[in-house]
Amino acid sequence: MIKDNLKIAIIGLGYVGLPLAVEFGKAYNTTGFDINKSRIKELKQGDDITLEVTKEELKNSKKLAYSGNLDDIKSCNIFIVTVPTPIDAANKPDLRPLIEATKSVSNILKVNDIVIYESTVYPGATEEICVPILEECSGLKFNLDFFCGYSPERINPGDKQHKITSIKKITSGSTPKIADKIDKIYQSIIPAGTYKAQSIKIAEAAKVIENTQRDVNIALINELALIFNKLEIDTEAVLKAAETKWNFLPFKPGLVGGHCIGVDPYYLTYKAQEVGFNPEMILAGRKVNDSMAIYVVDKVIELMNKKNISLFNSNILILGLTFKENCPDLRNTKVIDLINGFQKANCNVDVYDPWVNNDEATSKYKINMVENPVNGKYSAIVLAVAHDVFLKLKIEKVRAFGQDDFVLYDIKYLFDEKDVDGRI
Repeated sequence: MIKDNLKIAIIGLGYVGLPLAVEFGKAYNTTGFDINKSRIKELKQGDDITLEVTKEELKNSKKLAYSGNLDDIKSCNIFIVTVPTPIDAANKPDLRPLIEATKSVSNILKVNDIVIYESTVYPGATEEICVPILEECSGLKFNLDFFCGYSPERINPGDKQHKITSIKKITSGSTPKIADKIDKIYQSIIPAGTYKAQSIKIAEAAKVIENTQRDVNIALINELALIFNKLEIDTEAVLKAAETKWNFLPFKPGLVGGHCIGVDPYYLTYKAQEVGFNPEMILAGRKVNDSMAIYVVDKVIELMNKKNISLFNSNILILGLTFKENCPDLRNTKVIDLINGFQKANCNVDVYDPWVNNDEATSKYKINMVENPVNGKYSAIVLAVAHDVFLKLKIEKVRAFGQDDFVLYDIKYLFDEKDVDGRI
């Protein structure tokens, strides 16, 4: 453990901030700060609606406190910012949460304090956007009075195998000495170890390409799936055959949403275009992946037409709303595009997802989910998210939701090809 008298503040207690706060709270005096009062209240009661941290884990973090009051973190000397960095309607970086969090920290910044960012940004954002705010609002000088670091988050929501302590952590600092200190701080709570990047920009770039690489690979598989569909070849069967070679990458087709894969590439392309480079491959991949929901809607409608099922005022059931399986995370879910597509086609859409809090679905997307699908009601059923609970329903139960003649479309390959009408 670090010998310094560290007092750590985690700014933002979402999917990234809370697990980090819990780990630091086992070893150091730590305060989790969030402007969401209901979130603070919930955590003080020992509950985490993101389901990333259990009651027992919260209880075992003996040195962790929660607050929404800046005065309660004034005495901290390490500030770790873990707020969201989404994109706007034009797919441009929305840095407002990051900027507001930075302004808050600047109001209480002191000599020798360190501000570490974990939020995903484009290369250069920490020093180009955040540092000037910290200097201007605090009156302190960067790398003389205060210091910065960047350690990109690698949280995978819903993944109980790859948790924060089992994933190697990239670290960096604004001076060699601070980089060493930040690296040692993270080393003390991450058994998997750390990797000290040569600069903050390198650490920022490493993060943003992790998900860009995955996005491009999934886009390739999605495009292959579109080709195989035209050729009347089952995509899953092709992939299973190809995966017998040791170096074939096992990506699957599907909707690409969430807070990382569907967002991070736009941060990199934004910065690339700012410096005069047009990133054709990355943007082409984004275009393919962003189009997949509409492709599914069109295929379902095509299958309905082949069965002479009336489209107007038909009832459609979508199973799953989250952006990925077995977690309640709704951020940037592309299932919304499915819903909008069917509604534009004058269909009635029911959404069923037992992982999702209905109030959150209503608040974020104005969706009022059904508590249970009705047997015999639906003209089409779309399996949109691969929750284990849907697999456990078994094909007979899922099919029972449909009318005498209906379409069953399986985006996630939950069931055998012979049991469904269509798959990506």
